[in-house]
Amino acid sequence: MPENEKDGLPADTNTSLPKEQWEQKLLENEKTALLTAEGKKDESKKSFKRPSANHFWAFLLLLTFGISAVCGVYLTVKPVAKCEPSKTEGKDDTKDIASSLRTDKKGEIAWIKIRGVIAQDNSNSPFARPSGASAIAKKIREAGEDKKVKAIVLDINSPGGTVASVQNIYSEIQRAKKNKKIVALFRDVAASGGFYVAMAADKIVAEPGTITGSVGVIMQTGNVEGLFEKLGVKVTPITSGKYKDMGSAFRPMSDAEKAILQDMVDDTYGQFLAAVKAGRPNVKPEDMTEYTDGRIFTGQRAYNLGFIDKLGGEEEALQLAGELAGVKNPKIIEQRSDSLRELIFSFGTSMENQTLAKQLQSIATPSVSYLWVH
Repeated sequence: MPENEKDGLPADTNTSLPKEQWEQKLLENEKTALLTAEGKKDESKKSFKRPSANHFWAFLLLLTFGISAVCGVYLTVKPVAKCEPSKTEGKDDTKDIASSLRTDKKGEIAWIKIRGVIAQDNSNSPFARPSGASAIAKKIREAGEDKKVKAIVLDINSPGGTVASVQNIYSEIQRAKKNKKIVALFRDVAASGGFYVAMAADKIVAEPGTITGSVGVIMQTGNVEGLFEKLGVKVTPITSGKYKDMGSAFRPMSDAEKAILQDMVDDTYGQFLAAVKAGRPNVKPEDMTEYTDGRIFTGQRAYNLGFIDKLGGEEEALQLAGELAGVKNPKIIEQRSDSLRELIFSFGTSMENQTLAKQLQSIATPSVSYLWVH
């Protein structure tokens, strides 16, 4: 039997279906096509709506974050209004109430940390976080002017730093000392410049095992002449005088230049020694001479010699600050970030300091430092 007959169709392919059957077939095909088209439209609508919803929520999230950021910046930089006592006559009761409220704030101790090498922040990045000696000096100055603060504790863990930066902090401590009692606390290391700044404090506390001392000055210059010869690089300075490029890392130093730099080091050492003598007048002259030759010593030895006033840690420093300020229950003022900008862009300084240009600059530019180098 032919295959067409098996399928229920006439064997003769030329034979057409009746007109009614063809019309029925066409109607069924049109309905099927219409349903298929509508299904595709529904699917396209659904697929179109989904990204619109996702975009809406993403936009709403970004808008919320933007508003929160703006509000945070505004609240950070917004000046806080201060309540001034009334100057109008007959307002004595109000003054008494204000004074009674202020008594709750008495006994606050500003706790200022000095960490790492003391130096100025040379970052030029607009995203860099304010740091360095200037930031520390600013905190000391603000604490000295704050009427709520009764005493300041300088929490020092530093091997020292550059001469000018150390002296900047020292000067701010002396200025704040006119209005506040100041206690220095030595941590693991408080040597050279870290020791120098503490000389302006009223009292010093250290652990028996603290590394301190290193009263002296150091100046180090690099020499990359041999390296440049291997690379085929030669530097030819053109100066207005024979000492203009003194201390250059691109040539050996002459004896005359060494003598000039030595005189400068001796001068800055004299300034250091004068600060130690002024801050520690009870140290015996022979001990002052012997232990200010650059050597380091322990907190226990410093206590025995009179370079520090008390052995101990945080609690001892806090209680001593309270005693000096006449406060029975001293409380530490928590240090907070200066601004939201610091938190957001705190990565700027560290990224910039890793550049090759910064490293070459540190080698080529000699500096005089109150720094313990080991």
